[in-house]
Amino acid sequence: GLPSGNKYGVQGERKIPVLQTNNGPGLTGLMTIAAHLVRQARKDQLLGSTAEEKAVVQQWLEYRVTRVNGGSSKEDTRTVLKDLNMHLEDKVYLAGNIFTLADILMYYGLHHIMVDLTVQEKEKYLNVSRWFNHIQHYPGVRQHLSDVIFIKNRLYTNAH
Repeated sequence: GLPSGNKYGVQGERKIPVLQTNNGPGLTGLMTIAAHLVRQARKDQLLGSTAEEKAVVQQWLEYRVTRVNGGSSKEDTRTVLKDLNMHLEDKVYLAGNIFTLADILMYYGLHHIMVDLTVQEKEKYLNVSRWFNHIQHYPGVRQHLSDVIFIKNRLYTNAH
């Protein structure tokens, strides 16, 4: 539902996203551009409905930019996966029970990490794996990215 004519690009060494619209100043930054496009497409529910949901979505968008994009070491990656795994323990989506922009952008931020995880690592971060698998099959989300495979049955059981 977006008008055509927008030009997308990146700037600087860190490749910060830039959007040049037809009738205004350019927008810079992943969160800014994503929120603008969501509003332009009239999909405001992706930003949350209540004040609390909106704040939670904003929190995860910030986490995505600062921790997921900012992290580069294996330790950073483990911390992100551990944080998400704990958060998603009793939730379907990042903002609770509603699918939001935070889920979409976190999915794109984590895809390259999830592709490289071993079966055992995917099982270790079971809540992240469950959430990621759900999001990648959400209509219209995966686009050009490869399907990450998750096994359906548990690798190890508690039986001896």
